[in-house]
Amino acid sequence: MALATKDIRNIAIAGHNGTGKTSLLEQILFYGDQISRPELVDSGKTTSDYTEEEIARKISVHAALACMPWQGKSLNFIDTPGTADFIGEVTCAFRSCESALLIVDARDGAQIETIKLWRDLNRRNKPRAVFLNKMERERVDFSATFSHLKEEFKATFVPVTIPMGNGPEFKGVIDLFENKAYFFAAGQKEKCGDIPAEYSSLVEEYREALMESAAEGADDLMEKYLDTMELEAEEIHRGICEGLKNNLLVPVFCGCSANGAGITSLLDFVAENFPSPEGAEETIVKEDGTEEKVTISSDGAFSGYCFKTTIDQFSGKLSFVKVVSGTLAPDTDLYSPEIGKKEKPGKVYKALGKKLVETDALAAGEIGIITKSNVAATNATLLNSADQKFTYKPLALPDPIYSLAISAGDKKSEDKMNDSLHKVTEEDLTFRVAYNEETKQTTVSGMGELHINMILDKIKEKQKITINTKLPRIAYRETITKKSGIVEYAHKKQSGGHGQYGKVLIEIAPTERGQYYTFENIVKGGSVSKGYVPGIEKGIHDQMEEGFLAGYPMVDVGVTLVDGKEHPVDSSEMAFRLAAKGAMKLALEKAGPVLLEPFAKLSVYIDNNYLGDILSDLSSKRGRVLGQEDLGGNMVQVNAEVPQAEMLNYAIDLKSMTSGTGSFELTFDHYETLAGKLAEDVIKASLAAKAEEEANA
Repeated sequence: MALATKDIRNIAIAGHNGTGKTSLLEQILFYGDQISRPELVDSGKTTSDYTEEEIARKISVHAALACMPWQGKSLNFIDTPGTADFIGEVTCAFRSCESALLIVDARDGAQIETIKLWRDLNRRNKPRAVFLNKMERERVDFSATFSHLKEEFKATFVPVTIPMGNGPEFKGVIDLFENKAYFFAAGQKEKCGDIPAEYSSLVEEYREALMESAAEGADDLMEKYLDTMELEAEEIHRGICEGLKNNLLVPVFCGCSANGAGITSLLDFVAENFPSPEGAEETIVKEDGTEEKVTISSDGAFSGYCFKTTIDQFSGKLSFVKVVSGTLAPDTDLYSPEIGKKEKPGKVYKALGKKLVETDALAAGEIGIITKSNVAATNATLLNSADQKFTYKPLALPDPIYSLAISAGDKKSEDKMNDSLHKVTEEDLTFRVAYNEETKQTTVSGMGELHINMILDKIKEKQKITINTKLPRIAYRETITKKSGIVEYAHKKQSGGHGQYGKVLIEIAPTERGQYYTFENIVKGGSVSKGYVPGIEKGIHDQMEEGFLAGYPMVDVGVTLVDGKEHPVDSSEMAFRLAAKGAMKLALEKAGPVLLEPFAKLSVYIDNNYLGDILSDLSSKRGRVLGQEDLGGNMVQVNAEVPQAEMLNYAIDLKSMTSGTGSFELTFDHYETLAGKLAEDVIKASLAAKAEEEANA
């Protein structure tokens, strides 16, 4: 019997690094009889951390899918990394799952990545629950942390389980929904029992909070609660379920992933109350570019999208697919509107970490895997036929924040390096490779130093090559600050037979920033034939590309062709192109040329204790602080504009200043004039590099 969409639960497990996400998933799979015992992260044998780099570094690097049944429901968990360098993996999980389970350290509370993840979920209006982990730690106080969450996020938090004891006294959880207690024993699954009498007053206090929160889930329940101050068990269940689905409240669980406490209640609640994909919305882009919402449904022809790809040494290319409509079976036609190709998957799979489990079909709303596909790359739309005229909106991935210029020792090594880099960019869309024509450098960009170094180290080890890295050169620009006045230049060359002749008179002036280039022809009397004007424009562009001060492209220049002169025999388009280039060079000299440097918008997320150091550092980097935003929980966001030249090592600098707790986002914003000694140093360095290149050519 085919799986019904209403019986599917897709859950992204996310949280700050080190909160126990992978260990929690181990316990979940153990309770679901998918593994014989839960493994420790340090053992290198966990289900979701199975790649070489994850095993070696003892951290999650990739999003991993694990599917299991529980109480007649199909639960699909995606375990995500907690380090900011791998935020792209979290984006994949948040996009493909209808809900999220945020893991929070019961003692440390919400940390910087927790806050950033919460804000991302808010932007998506995504339902979520919180699991307070590591209840066994010293100085844990459930009540204080629960209050901290309410103050931090200004949301309606619903206690579903509460602890029996804190810290070393912790011995299990009380399920307020079921009115049962669960006691843990090391190495075993927790045992259900009666609630000890000593917790009766605490249970009454939190059940009251549970009931009050449930009333907020539906208007009719709120009305009854205000009248009677009571709700029946079924009404509490409905209120919590509707409130979670509509993102009006946040269920809170507690436990300990190290010893398997709190798992049964969590899984029961997920199966019964977490939202299914049925009726959830996805965004499509139609042929005319307009966007439209569609709901996940088993009706209609198959459609879906690929949200992640990876390369497995045994199975080859793995494409992670979310089914939006219809059913994906081995014989389903898969058509890619992006590349216009069609194929059949042959087999479809569910997954348990790296283990692929073949299945008959994937229902609407399910997440699964197809292998060795030629059409299912990350962000690819998959349709049943070309008659379906739309694509699914692509992943909203963050821009890279750290870059390095790279080179290999020789041509053979360079080919190996480039081939490997290309494969990485197919799997990881937050990692980018580009060749900069201006700086003549190949650059790699990613989400941080760790992100890039892990990729390069893997390539060096597998390909047995050396990769040299250094900070990339900055792509400066040049512009002008005043009118040049009319300048003229004649190109003459006579070498027997037809010569070369062209004369142009031009005037240049600054344009609005961002306009790049304008051209106006005001020649009168036909002194320059129209057929030569394209050559004149090419000559102007030639000189603009070469720049004037330091060899950087010239921008925001308006050119007026005033007059010229041609020869009936010796004139040609090339002659006028060279004349225009010469005239442009003379005009630039008179138009007050200056350097422009790129500025970026910067958002820094830090603990308030580091604010002074961050502001001082930004000032030393010629940054302009635009404002600060209190994120709660002693966390602050600093917004600034900073020259890109000062940000080349910021990923490393910030890590040092904040003991690895800070993070940032960086996007190019605009160009500004650079003057004085800083400009002189840039010009000097650029000319020296150019001379070195010419000498080595």
